[in-house]
Amino acid sequence: MSVRKSRIAALAVLTAVVLPAATPAVAAPAQDAVSAQATASGQAAPGYQTWQSDVKKAVAPAVPWLRGRSAERGGGKPAIVLDIDNTALETYYHEGRANKPVLEVAEWAQKHHMVVLFVTARTSSSSARQQLEHAGYPVDAICTREHGESKGEGKARCREELTRDGYAITANIGNRSTDFEGGYYEKGFKLPDYGGLLS
Repeated sequence: MSVRKSRIAALAVLTAVVLPAATPAVAAPAQDAVSAQATASGQAAPGYQTWQSDVKKAVAPAVPWLRGRSAERGGGKPAIVLDIDNTALETYYHEGRANKPVLEVAEWAQKHHMVVLFVTARTSSSSARQQLEHAGYPVDAICTREHGESKGEGKARCREELTRDGYAITANIGNRSTDFEGGYYEKGFKLPDYGGLLS
């Protein structure tokens, strides 16, 4: 169910802060020599430990960025947006398990009064919410792709709707280029997808 159809009543709706649709900065994924070689050779995704090492490097700047933004306290309700599959959850490696480096960012955000939002290419939020909550994530809202939308279109629409609902999306964390299309966030943190091997 999309955010358009179901507003989250528990969260106060503040004055919308519409960020420009210009492409925000996106931190490039960190890939070590092993993962880069696996991508170049067309092999399967690298092993779990390599992936975790790459994920940690990719999200390492996220908390310092959020700390700085939290201190500034601009307009809108500060929020982070997370992709689900192979970002918040270890879908490729361990179905339904939390991706710990990303979970730590979400926990920091919640502890510092930031809203934790999920934007996904999935078309149903019920099973996603169950998985995320079971994995230990705080879940303030989930916005899903609507039938007929491309992944990029759906995610851009979700971020635009969330922004118009009053959320200032300070960080957007995902692992595919479609997680960053269309703007409506301040800074992106891209996890590795190894040339599309991780959906």
